[in-house]
Amino acid sequence: MPPTLAVAIFPLPDVTLFPRTLLPLHIFEARYRAMVTDALARDRKICMVRLRPGYEEQYAGKPEVYPVGGLGEIASCERLATGRYDLVLRGEARVRILQERPSDTLYRVVVAERIEDVVPVTDVKPILDRIRAACRTLLGILGRPVDFLDSVFADNQPPGAIADRIASGVLPGADVRQELLETAEVDLRLGRLAVALDALVDELRRSRS
Repeated sequence: MPPTLAVAIFPLPDVTLFPRTLLPLHIFEARYRAMVTDALARDRKICMVRLRPGYEEQYAGKPEVYPVGGLGEIASCERLATGRYDLVLRGEARVRILQERPSDTLYRVVVAERIEDVVPVTDVKPILDRIRAACRTLLGILGRPVDFLDSVFADNQPPGAIADRIASGVLPGADVRQELLETAEVDLRLGRLAVALDALVDELRRSRS
């Protein structure tokens, strides 16, 4: 069994934190200001989780969240004069929530386990080439330099990291990002990412024609 950890969760409707990516956040609610204060004094860890649809009526309480989230470490943090925080989370790992722990804090705490990447056993270069081509096409449609994302595909980058960074930086759909976050098998993640990118390219082409 993988080791478990207790960590505070920060539930939001459409935010996904992937490993090896950065997420800027502005923290203003009292319960989450308390969460950041405690995290800074402890281990600087926070888990971003996505709220399930229909959360609105229970938002102030304990609405349901998806079972897989992104564990992050506070990489930088500024406490504002208002008591709010501007911070940047560095994605550290996928985690699966095992249970919610009773807590006397304003924020919620869960017990979770890390999810490690399942490394491909076959050659993923063809699917990486397809993803790179889709990114270049997408950038061209948007009028951006087509090589803007080429550094993500550097030879020393693990395929799982490439998938996570492209998903985080390019895909707008919260549902597909959550699906990719929940996919530990890197070859499956790359395949799903390629399909999502092709669909995004087609959608942009249709909207501009």
